Amino acid sequence: MNRNPQKEAAPNYEQLPMQLHVKIYLSKKEGGPLAYASVNLNGCFAVQGIQIRDSKNGPFVSMPSRKVGTKYMDYCFPCTSEFKKTFDETVLEAYRMEMHQTQKQQNGPTMGGMKMKG
Repeated sequence: MNRNPQKEAAPNYEQLPMQLHVKIYLSKKEGGPLAYASVNLNGCFAVQGIQIRDSKNGPFVSMPSRKVGTKYMDYCFPCTSEFKKTFDETVLEAYRMEMHQTQKQQNGPTMGGMKMKG
């Protein structure tokens, strides 16, 4: 049994189209994650506990992890760099869309670029 699966290269499986459905939960807690996400892969496997965190380079995806000794290790993760890029981009785009939608709702309806008065 391999106890360190992150170090091993992924087998060359036949590539199937991957559909990711992302649900974003914005965080209201200061100093914590910007948001949480759950991702459904092809309608048959779900990953919960994903965090969108902020850094000096902008938001990034943090996979669910556990503390092992002094380090944190992801317990689920994309197995290839190509899929990691796709996964992260999809989650971050869903986060951006949720932020945009939330800002639109907070600002109220607009007409011609100006806020309408109610």
